[in-house]
This record gives sequence, C-alpha cells and structure tokens, in this order.
Amino acid sequence: MIIALLLLTFFLHPVFADKPNILFIFADDWGWGDLSCHGHPYLKTPHLDRLAQEGTDFQRFTVASGVCSPSRTAVMTGHFPARYNINGHFAWVSSNAKRNMPDWLDPQAPSLARILQKAGYATAHYGKWHLANNMIPDSPTPDQYGFDHYGAFNCSGEQMPVHEDANQAIEFIKICAEKKQPFFVNLWIHEPHTPFHTIPKYEWRFRNLESREDQIYASVLSHADDRIGAVLETLDQLKITENTLVIFSSDNGPARARAKTELALTYDTATGAGWGIAAAKGTTNGRKGYKSALFEGGINVPFIARWPGKIPAGKTDRSSLISAVDLLPTLCEIACAELPKGYHPDGLSQVDVLKGTSSTQRAKPLFWKMQSRYPAPKGSPYHWVSYAIVSGPWKLLLSADGAHQELYHLLDDPLEQKEVAALHPETVRKLLSQLEAWKKTLPNQPPSHVFSSERSGL
Repeated sequence: MIIALLLLTFFLHPVFADKPNILFIFADDWGWGDLSCHGHPYLKTPHLDRLAQEGTDFQRFTVASGVCSPSRTAVMTGHFPARYNINGHFAWVSSNAKRNMPDWLDPQAPSLARILQKAGYATAHYGKWHLANNMIPDSPTPDQYGFDHYGAFNCSGEQMPVHEDANQAIEFIKICAEKKQPFFVNLWIHEPHTPFHTIPKYEWRFRNLESREDQIYASVLSHADDRIGAVLETLDQLKITENTLVIFSSDNGPARARAKTELALTYDTATGAGWGIAAAKGTTNGRKGYKSALFEGGINVPFIARWPGKIPAGKTDRSSLISAVDLLPTLCEIACAELPKGYHPDGLSQVDVLKGTSSTQRAKPLFWKMQSRYPAPKGSPYHWVSYAIVSGPWKLLLSADGAHQELYHLLDDPLEQKEVAALHPETVRKLLSQLEAWKKTLPNQPPSHVFSSERSGL
C-alpha cells in the first residue's frame, strides 16, 4: 500500500532533486534538560548528541503552549492555537465542549504538509497525532491534512504501535530516495509521555540506577534515541544526509506528578499499558514549571537543527528567539513552497537564523493562551498563567482575570528568577495593550463543522 501511494505521488508531481528533504522529529514531554549534551547526569542520548555536534543547538526555542494539541496546531498551521480555540489537549467530546474547544483541528486550516505536498514533496506522518483523538471516531485522519501516508495514534481509526514510528519512516524515506522524490516526514514520537512503555533491553542499560522510576524514564528515552539514530543512519546509508534538514524538538516541557505518587501501571486507550506518572523524571535545568505551565519550564524545549553545509556544525545559539509558529514559514521558504493566497502566519521565517545569523531581536511579538486557574494548584506553583506575551526582551504573564501579573526581562534573566513588574509599570501597560489587541482578534467559539456528531447528544 505504501509503495503504491508513493508511486502515485511521484507521478503526480514533478521531481525536484535540488529541494532539501525535511525530517521533523517532535518528541512528547521531552524536557530541556533531558539530553546528555545538555548535561543530564545519567540519561544517554548519543544520537541526539551527534545531531547537536553536526548541527546547531538553539536554546531559546519556545513552543506555543504548555500542552500537546495546541503546541502541535502551531507547528502545522503557523498560527497561534488560540485562533482555533485550541487551548488545551483534545479529549472526550464532552470535555472538549466544556472547555469551548473544537473536537479536532479544522482540515481546511493552513497545513504545512499540504503546502509542501503542493510544492512537490512526498509527505508522511508517523507517531502521535493528537490534533483530534482516538476517542472521537468521526474525527479526520492525518491524510486529510496533506499527508500522502501515515501511521499514527491519538487519532481516529487503527492505532499504530508506538515503537513502529521509525521503521515506517525509514521505509518511506527509502522509497523517496529511490525515486529521487524530496520528502517531508513528521516523526512525532511518543516518548517520554505516559504511559512509559519499557523494553527489557533498555531497562538493562540503566540497571545500576538506584531508583526504579529513574530507570524507567532513562530506558524509554534511550529507546527513543536509538530509533532516531536508526533513521539518521538510514540517511547516511542512502547518501542523502547532506541534502536533508533534520530538526529535533518537543511539544512542551516535561510532565511531573503534583504530589508524591506510587509507581503503578496505567492504561491509555491509544497506546496501551505502561508505567504511570510516578516515573516522570523530566528536567528543565532550572527553568520554572513543567508541562502545562507558561513559564519557561513548560514552553522552552530542546531544538536542534542539522543541515550539513547550511546550518553551522557544533554551534550553540543562546540568543535567537525562535517559536513553533515560525516553523511553517521557515520550512516553506527552505522548500521554495508558495504560501496559500491570503495566508498570514503568526510566525516569521527564521532561515537566516538557522544558517547562523544569531539575533536577539524579533519583529513580531509572541502570545500564549491556556486554561489555568489562579491561585496555582497545590504542588504546581507555576501553573496559574492563562495569558503570556513576549515582546522584545520582555515577558509578561497574567492570570485569567488579569489581576495577577509578573514581568521578566528574558535576555538578562532567561530562567525568570527576578520578577520586575513594579519596577517597569510603563512596560507592563504597553504589553497589556498589545495583549488586549491580540485577544480581540480571537474567535469566541469554534465553528460547528469542527464538532463531532456526538455533540448533538450533550
């Protein structure tokens, strides 16, 4: 089936041998500190370390949400997810309705995959989807967003086993290389999201760790790193490494239990049984908060990019502020893909930054919206922020009603250690004005065509 689809794609589009291949690896809850090249004391990620050695480690990349579905929406559309009322993760229809959310990302929304497909790319998605949910059987499948082939979970239909992601990507890449067809592959891996699906071989690697929870966490990341390494090795074997842009990142910061939790097995309807949240040992290297927070611990995630001869090798960029909404315009410029008529991304093309021109300036502000309550829940002191804006060097965080505000100067204080709102009232007023203007552009509710038929029974 996959071969037939690829052959069809090949004959429908002209061959563009000079276009670079694009491989976008998106992890799930992988914290900024969860790499051995970022100094983790016991995690071993040699293949991702290699990617950093052969590319650039961009350390100020931020995603557009502290949780999964809105973060992925930003990657696919180049828009802030609030433009689609996607402010939390897709769940049961009743839960989506209660939170004023759609039941899936609109298939007619701008789609990175569809744009690249029209530009002559063979497109594929393997791994987590979560732009709908497997609990919503009438939700669109990934092929309706511009993918020629997919194997996925957290979507409607058959759920791909979580560890089959790399094998399917490798098969797709081999066929594209044989046909000299440029490809765009989303490899959206499960790790290190719960449940933790461990393999004895990888647990054995970390048998000397005293904590069973640490052993579980290290083993699943090691397994993910090996699968990524297999894909990178395939690029080498096919002699297409030089013409392939590879990006590794994560959809949000690491998950953590709010209180002491006993290690136990849990079950997920999309991925099956595995170890629960007690084994979530992700790290942020001093950044405040974890998954679901809009402090840097929840949104500042790893971002490593390699494109031999184009992106500097062995470089660390600690100043350039890149956002997930920048990926669509950036990748489309690299692919010489024409943006849809009338489309205006919230992001910016960062091609020059990727190629080594570091910058502390950003022409457009960044905005976040999440559903949080203030005061923060017990055990999660940084999970109270409902709105945030970054403009210039400043970051302003607000509670849902705006009554509580915190201001940080990110260039001088990237770990948000010194709150300075009282010292800069004019800056706060300016940022509030920008944020209020942005909020007025957002829809009050989703349109009905992104609702499941199950809504009629609510």
